[in-house]
Parts: sequence; structure tokens; C-alpha cells
Amino acid sequence: MKRNRPFVNIPARSTALSLSSGQAKRVVRSRRGGRSGFTLLELLLVLAILVVLGGIVLVNFGGAQQDANVNTTITQLNQLSQSVQMYQIRMNSLPKTIDELKDGPSDSAKKAKWTSPIIKEIPGDAWGNPINYTLKGNSYELRSGGLDGQLNTDDDLIVSN
Repeated sequence: MKRNRPFVNIPARSTALSLSSGQAKRVVRSRRGGRSGFTLLELLLVLAILVVLGGIVLVNFGGAQQDANVNTTITQLNQLSQSVQMYQIRMNSLPKTIDELKDGPSDSAKKAKWTSPIIKEIPGDAWGNPINYTLKGNSYELRSGGLDGQLNTDDDLIVSN
């Protein structure tokens, strides 16, 4: 049966030559002192903190992007509404389709009044979907499908006159 020897702490100046081999090993272990590097637990803890912070930042920026898309689409709808009003001033009527803002009226009698396109290109919404134009008698409605791209849902963006 081995006998446990008490731990001997020898100052750094003394030599291990005069000690037995068991005591010399203990001295070597005690001289290591400080660690070099991180433990696995510390690395996992730091990684977990970074993942949580990254998730918080991603959620906040995701909401900001969504708000920016809504604001961009509302601005495009308002500009398109101004183009429709300009068409109405020029032609004394509302366009039947949104393409008439670019191509001119389809009626040959009104085509003589047409001088130049009001817009060069018909814009889409911020999500890449087309804007829907509906003529309702003496008024009109411009509608974007919103985030889901589906018309007549809760997230639609509408400008009407």
C-alpha cells in the first residue's frame, strides 16, 4: 500500500536534485503556477454570449429593414399618385391603366394631346412586386401587396384619391 506523502512546496531557488523522484515531480507541478490559454468552458461561455448578442442585433436590424421597405413603398405610391394627377391635368381624365402614364392614352382622340411620357418606367414596391392600379369612376386606388405580396390582406399599403 502506497503512503500518501504530504505536498512539499519548495521555493523556486532550491533544486530538486536533493529530493526523491516523487517529490521532484510535485515540485515541477507546483512551479507551473499560472495557466496559459482558456478552458473549453470559458470559450463556450463567450461563444454563447456572442450568439445571444448577435440574435438581438439581427432582430433589431430586421425590424428596421421592414420599416424601410414600408416607407419606400409609401413614397413610391405617393409619387405614382402625383403622376396620375399630372395625367389627369394633361388629359382631363384619369388613365384607364397604369401603363398609360408611360405609353400615353389608348384612345386615338386623346393621343393627339399626348406630348411625352409622364414616367419612364412603372415602379414596383420595395419587395419587387407590381403596384396595382384600380380606376373607380372619378377616383383611383394604388395598392401594394406589402410583405406577403398578396393583395387584399392586412399588410397592404394603399393610396387613393
